[in-house]
Amino acid sequence: MTVLAMVDDLFFLAQIQEAAKQAGVSVRTCAPGEICEAAKCEAVPIIILDLNHRSGAALDALRALKSDPALSHLRVTGFLSHVQGELAAAARAAGCELVLARSAFVQRLPQLLKSHP
Repeated sequence: MTVLAMVDDLFFLAQIQEAAKQAGVSVRTCAPGEICEAAKCEAVPIIILDLNHRSGAALDALRALKSDPALSHLRVTGFLSHVQGELAAAARAAGCELVLARSAFVQRLPQLLKSHP
């Protein structure tokens, strides 16, 4: 299984990769403009989005995923700073199934990776 991650924070990417290794999962990273094509090329059960992606295009990437009929079924988990209530609401409105504060994301990451066949 491969998890698709749009994450540019090397600290969080390392944590995702380590948790994935423990769960027997591989991680493929991609840029916002590549996410739809990457999701079509891989059989991904979950996509992880850093909603604070340096590009500022996380919501646009999420909307592109959810507007594509071939990809709209994919589960998206996003993480952000716990003080960003407006961004969290916007991500949920755009179709992000699970929006977590960074600390909660790190805590739940092993469970998230293991809960997908």
